Amino acid sequence: MQTERVTFLTSPDHKAALDAFAASNGKSVGHVLRAASTRYLVEGEADEEAALALLVREVEAAVPLMRADIRDTIASIQRANDAVDAVLAGERPRA
Repeated sequence: MQTERVTFLTSPDHKAALDAFAASNGKSVGHVLRAASTRYLVEGEADEEAALALLVREVEAAVPLMRADIRDTIASIQRANDAVDAVLAGERPRA
């Protein structure tokens, strides 16, 4: 297997935690980082799909409520318009 070097900067505490984790699992830091990055790349797509599915469910639940709110708002505006029209016509607005 051909390899390439990847260098990244981290805090001393993070480096110590990586070292300790790798040592406690009998692995090298490189092995831990390769495994973690591979898992991140694979699960990242699955997480996006799961998040999208959750978002779709949320939108599907919210849209009917939004439509009802819009209908109620339009009806309220119409009642206010009717009251203003009645006042302008010299009539008493309906309750």
